[in-house]
Amino acid sequence: MSSEETQEAQDTGPLPDIRLQKPHNKIDLATVMGLVFAVGMIAAAIAMGQSNANFFNGPSFMIVILGTMAATSISYTGEELKRAGNIIAKSTFRRVQSPSNMANVLLGLAVVSKKKGILALANYESELHKDDFLERAIQLAVDGYQADDIERMLTQELESLKERHKRSASITRRASEVAPAMGLIGTLVGLVQMLADLENPETIGPAMAVALLTTFYGAILGTVIMAPLSVKLEKNSSDEALIKTLIITAATSIARQENPRRLEMLLNAELPPAEQIEYFD
Repeated sequence: MSSEETQEAQDTGPLPDIRLQKPHNKIDLATVMGLVFAVGMIAAAIAMGQSNANFFNGPSFMIVILGTMAATSISYTGEELKRAGNIIAKSTFRRVQSPSNMANVLLGLAVVSKKKGILALANYESELHKDDFLERAIQLAVDGYQADDIERMLTQELESLKERHKRSASITRRASEVAPAMGLIGTLVGLVQMLADLENPETIGPAMAVALLTTFYGAILGTVIMAPLSVKLEKNSSDEALIKTLIITAATSIARQENPRRLEMLLNAELPPAEQIEYFD
């Protein structure tokens, strides 16, 4: 965009102040506290037990942990597994961005575009720069792309993002399915070893306890840790997709120079009831 075009947009009068809340990563206390509480309750139940059973066994632990990692890796490519280290972080830290704030910003931009022309949006580059997707969407509208083209390009980008998130969540979901199975495999190995030494009755009880530990580890890893994390990843992906859907709706509306009141209805149709806005009195 040339400086002459920007200056022309600025000469139409004072522009309203539009403030976009910059998205930031925040630790998800619900995830952290949930994991700590779940594991803590199991540990407390073990500590309060009346027996002297040992709940730690190295080989059982290795079968479940390493076996789950190996079996899960078969279902994915090397590039996908390289990003696996970020999966837990994405579950523990969520991207905080208010849908209602984004909707108000989008409506403000639509009002400016309707009243002062679409080139006036160039004056909000510093605010748009806080969100890369929003910046690209508005730039496409300012550059004169047709609304249908903008919607098609941004929707394709959103669908690609959803697919990547879905693939990441499927890694933890697959691990949650594999872990109990690996626990069962470890139990079967222990039972075979126990049955091979039935001549010594004193070893049957301890051997059975060790065999069952692998099932115990697999249930904890799959049910208590991996399954909830996969659900949280899907929830975080859904929240991010909602923000981008709002941006796509607004960018196409701005490109068509539609009435901002109509855009408000479209945005509220996408927003959950608690986040719906009343921009116009």
